[in-house]
Amino acid sequence: MRIAAFLLGAAAALIATSAGADGLSVAEIGSFHVGGRAVSLTGLPTREVVFTAGSVPIKVDPNGDFEVEQMYVQYVKLAQPKARYPMLLWHGGGLTGVTWETKPDGKPGWQMFFLRAGHDVYVSDAVERGRASWARYPEIFTTEPLFRTKKQAWEDFRIGPVGSFKLNPAERVALAGQLFPTESFDQFMKQGVPRWSSTDAQIQAAYHQLVQKVCPCVIVVHSQSGNFGFNAALTAPDKVKALIAIEPSGAPKPDAASGGKLKGVPHLVVWGDFIAQSPLWTRFVPASKSYADALRAEGGVADWWDLPTMGVAGNTHMLMMDKNSDQIAGMVQKWLAEKGLMR
Repeated sequence: MRIAAFLLGAAAALIATSAGADGLSVAEIGSFHVGGRAVSLTGLPTREVVFTAGSVPIKVDPNGDFEVEQMYVQYVKLAQPKARYPMLLWHGGGLTGVTWETKPDGKPGWQMFFLRAGHDVYVSDAVERGRASWARYPEIFTTEPLFRTKKQAWEDFRIGPVGSFKLNPAERVALAGQLFPTESFDQFMKQGVPRWSSTDAQIQAAYHQLVQKVCPCVIVVHSQSGNFGFNAALTAPDKVKALIAIEPSGAPKPDAASGGKLKGVPHLVVWGDFIAQSPLWTRFVPASKSYADALRAEGGVADWWDLPTMGVAGNTHMLMMDKNSDQIAGMVQKWLAEKGLMR
């Protein structure tokens, strides 16, 4: 009994020390699915499938009832959060919530940064990504899945110039001064998942339901999810307390901001480096710029950070994975504090 008591006491002391020093005092870790709908399929052919080598064939009937188009969300709640509202981290196209977790080089990502800064953090896998699950094509998802190649990611994410990707890592040419850990690029590409070009409405609907379930909140979006975040704020300005858009690939039309409905929702749009050298991103930026201008014209806050002009050079499209990602997160954290969103 004395040994058991000693071990329990030692474990408690270790946990307390960890929480007080470099660890976290966590109240709850959990997950849930939100959104989606029930679907029934009929008229599809049955077939026999061997699921395990050496086993007998089993008849598979794809007809029946299913839950589809749902979103997966994992959350970590702190025992004593310092932020007024939880933070929701939304990923970009062809990726999942892993974007925000451990970085490809093995270092902590923004999920851990903002937990340490005092935020409850919710990381989601959008409809048709990761643990949200897929649905049948073409009966439910009406277009085929799309897969991003390594070359596309290397060039589109502004790690290297057009034509610089090679299969052999030693032959790849990165942009001069860029900060993505190129030695971890192949590890990063293991995160890639299929995406569909026909599911935006379903993804948006699930995000709306997520906001209704867990907010008021602060939302951080990246790339494809930029448009989803902007629309979430437009739909529920009472629940979205701030929106941080990291290199959004799209935005609503400027007239969506009319009426000043977003005066109380500060927006921050953050851009990395090498935009002028990318034909893709020079086409994407104007939509966000026009929308931010419209927000300001209606009396709202829409801060626009062009990092190189602020003295922060070298960031790629995946700036939450770049070598200076903590610096950028720290800047965002300071912005949140200035907007009164910390206790």
